[in-house]
Amino acid sequence: MSLTALGLTPALIAGGLVLGTTLNGADDVDLAVSGSVTMHGHGHGHGRGLGQWGAYGYAKKGWSAGRILRHYYGGTTAGKADRSEVDVTLTNQSSVSVRAVAGMRVGGQVVAPGQAVSLSGGTANITNGCGGSVVRSVPATFVEPLTAGPTRPAGELLTFCGSGATYRGALGYSGGRVVNRVHIDDYVKGVLPKEISPGWADGGGAEAIKAQAVAARTYALAALAGGKQIDDTQNSQVYGGASVEDPRTNSAADATAGQVRLVNGKPAFTEFSASTGGFTAGGPFPAVEDEGDTISPSHNWTMTLSPDTVGSAFGVGALRDFEVIEANGLGPQWGRAVKVRVVGTGGTVEVSGEDARTTLGLKSSYFAIKGQTNKPAIVAPARGTGPAGGILETIFDEVMPGASQLLEVGTQVLNGKFDDLGGITGVLGQAIGIPALTPDGKGVVQLFQRGMMFFSADTGAHALAGRSLADYLSKGGQPVVGFPKRDALK
Repeated sequence: MSLTALGLTPALIAGGLVLGTTLNGADDVDLAVSGSVTMHGHGHGHGRGLGQWGAYGYAKKGWSAGRILRHYYGGTTAGKADRSEVDVTLTNQSSVSVRAVAGMRVGGQVVAPGQAVSLSGGTANITNGCGGSVVRSVPATFVEPLTAGPTRPAGELLTFCGSGATYRGALGYSGGRVVNRVHIDDYVKGVLPKEISPGWADGGGAEAIKAQAVAARTYALAALAGGKQIDDTQNSQVYGGASVEDPRTNSAADATAGQVRLVNGKPAFTEFSASTGGFTAGGPFPAVEDEGDTISPSHNWTMTLSPDTVGSAFGVGALRDFEVIEANGLGPQWGRAVKVRVVGTGGTVEVSGEDARTTLGLKSSYFAIKGQTNKPAIVAPARGTGPAGGILETIFDEVMPGASQLLEVGTQVLNGKFDDLGGITGVLGQAIGIPALTPDGKGVVQLFQRGMMFFSADTGAHALAGRSLADYLSKGGQPVVGFPKRDALK
């Protein structure tokens, strides 16, 4: 069975879906702003990479952490951490004065239980308890636990005098800042309770927490590889040390010890957000449908603002028109806003959907404006790490501008779907040929030993196999029936 026999050659027909077009001057906004501006949206956060609520939803459906990670981080492979320790700047600490129940080490010397250590100018003063008399002084810039390595018992953890904040690993100064030098797996233990709900483990979400552990570990290592200093705020990942640890999240960190996601052998920049709203945003990884997100409290949301608030926020004076002029076409209401136009008595501005989100305080850039009748130009999401359309791009774009972008996006999404279905050992088996545009240019299909996969911006990626595929083809296939709206694998 060939693509040609199925009528699925990559021929392009003029008048099909065109990506990257823009509205011309005759297509001005006809949205009348009167009284209020209402936006209907989906999700919470930037939507790139793993969606935490979606991961929870998939875990409750029985997905493993590995399957969750493959779904959100298309184009990555499983791997091992390439370094064991990280330095985390502690932004709320200005000095180092610590104690440990079991004792510590500093400057090559053992500090007895009941003693404390205070660091100052390259000197460590060992005292009788916090604030006590000095027993002796040694040159040092770090205080270390009695025994190096991850997962040490509570008595060996270092605790700040005064605040009582407890940390695994060593504490000291680097670059004039207080830092926690900690094993990467212990670092993850201090991140997870601040970035995801430990209680999800009690509701069938243990695999989601494991996926978050791998994402958090990989994110930190990728940031360091890119020259970024890690701190304990949301500029990196929120980190609370041992004081915030929870047995349920610690279990996830231990179960995934050393595990990361790789791109070309290096840690991938595994961003994550609370809720994708039903479709990830694309970017470093292909945009994919997120059916797990339906349980998110932010899956659907509405915000209403006054015209004065919108006009003032963008500095255009009294608001006349406000519309989404570009969207990515993935999901309902034209998908995620890519570009927004704001027109007022004081001028016109065009900003990205993300800029509109932050300027107006929206939960996400995945929104549509109530009352807008002009359809935005549909543009492809940002490119991911998956393979490009190859040598066919130039040929396709000569016939239909933007077709190569559709082929590239479809290829990336289908690759992720294939992984979700088990790869070559799964229900579809080995791929036969490469993904190709449908004859009407509205989607992408790929043939396999035991089935087919289909992608379009309206329906997402779905697979057919067995009798379901035979029935579909007997009715005329995609040109007659349209794109499948669900998987059917029997």
